[in-house]
Amino acid sequence: MLVLVDRDGVLNEDRPDFVKTPEELVFIPGSLEAVARLNSHGYKVVIVTNQSCIGRGLINEERLAEIHGKLHAGLSAVGGHVDYIFVAPDAPWAATEMRKPGAGMVRAALEKFRVRANDAVLIGDTAGDMKAAKTAGCRRILVRTGKGAATQAAGLDRDLLPVRVAANLSEAVRFILDEKA
Repeated sequence: MLVLVDRDGVLNEDRPDFVKTPEELVFIPGSLEAVARLNSHGYKVVIVTNQSCIGRGLINEERLAEIHGKLHAGLSAVGGHVDYIFVAPDAPWAATEMRKPGAGMVRAALEKFRVRANDAVLIGDTAGDMKAAKTAGCRRILVRTGKGAATQAAGLDRDLLPVRVAANLSEAVRFILDEKA
């Protein structure tokens, strides 16, 4: 199974002013360990993240690589890793199909790892994450971290259901591992 994970609000704290430096990448407690648990059970883990801070000119791709270097180091420290990171650098006003709620990153991940959509789950904190997963045909888990609680409170469109709701990435991973057992 392929587990697709949004970054901001799921792995790390979401910032209204964007994560622009490695120091601003603050991990949500337990999130790195949750990825390591997926790894230990043989799951491929792929990040699918909108990073409009690039399209807005706030950071460049080299700075994003430094930020993701901190992510890789943090995961490695707990025995985890991600298999790939897909990034949509588009600004919202210049969005391509890659930017969620478009399904481009999800479809690219499915193709890269040769996984059928019904063998993949996307974990995210926004309706856009859920829409990208639904459009691609993947299962969906909404976490209440980041923008998740507000997303849940606002209600999801019926056409996005079913969506499982988890308190955080750790609980979402428990759902996935419990299904496998």
